[in-house]
Amino acid sequence: MNISARDLRAFIALVEQKNFTRAAEQCFLSQSAFSALIQGLEAELGVKLFARSTRRVELTAEGGVFAESAKRLLTELTLVHSELKDLVDKRKGRVAVAALPSLAAGWLPVVLKEFRELYPGVTTELTDTLSDECLELVRRGRADFALCAAGVEMAGLEAEPLCTDTFYVVMHDSHPLASKKVVSASDLQQQPFIHLTHNSSVRQLLDAALHPARINGIMEVAHLASVASLVANNVGISIIPYLALFQFSLPHLVVRPLKDPEIVRTIYVVRLRDRPLPVASETFLALLKKRRSKIGAELLKET
Repeated sequence: MNISARDLRAFIALVEQKNFTRAAEQCFLSQSAFSALIQGLEAELGVKLFARSTRRVELTAEGGVFAESAKRLLTELTLVHSELKDLVDKRKGRVAVAALPSLAAGWLPVVLKEFRELYPGVTTELTDTLSDECLELVRRGRADFALCAAGVEMAGLEAEPLCTDTFYVVMHDSHPLASKKVVSASDLQQQPFIHLTHNSSVRQLLDAALHPARINGIMEVAHLASVASLVANNVGISIIPYLALFQFSLPHLVVRPLKDPEIVRTIYVVRLRDRPLPVASETFLALLKKRRSKIGAELLKET
């Protein structure tokens, strides 16, 4: 059936006014155009909706049945239009982001705060988790986009570089390597080393970059806070990405650049391929890109 909101409004106007001239004026149409519109609606439905006389226009029995549905449909259309306009204007909506813990606990909250102040009606959701889970959340539609490292399997996803991140060696200030300005991979051999778990993107990158150097891993933990505490208590040393160094501002803990090799990881914006983001999420992503250099002069290096 080819019935428009304009048809419904004209029909309801005639129901209320019971007069073609007044109904046409209410719809800002000429009487001839209005009459043609009502005739077209009756032809589309295959029934007479109105009984016309020289004095009044009355609903037929079929017209009375259609009137109930027409009012309900027009109300629903009005609500849908209002909802969509609210989404487009960012008065309503939802932004769901998955991000690496180092980003979620570092500079990302600053952008979230600004966005929420600009668009208080938009709901924001943040999931802090490892890269593989970030990618899975995007695939399942649980996150609109993710800020993470790229995975081995990226089918159905597109990844746009957001920033790069370098790595540093963290150690107790009494450790022999603390006297060096720069630490190389050869310096790390036989040193007691605190590893992150194998499923973290940091661990995977380090294993590939440091091979074939032999690292004396004495412990493996899942959280950066645990690494920081262990290193601060001189249990061992570790290598940490720059974006996570804010968690290592502890007494007796020092940080040295890692060179030879210099390891660089890329943080990507990952989203579903060939599927547009919701308006609110696209707006948030634009703000994030705009703020990455200003907020992150000491946290981020733009690609």
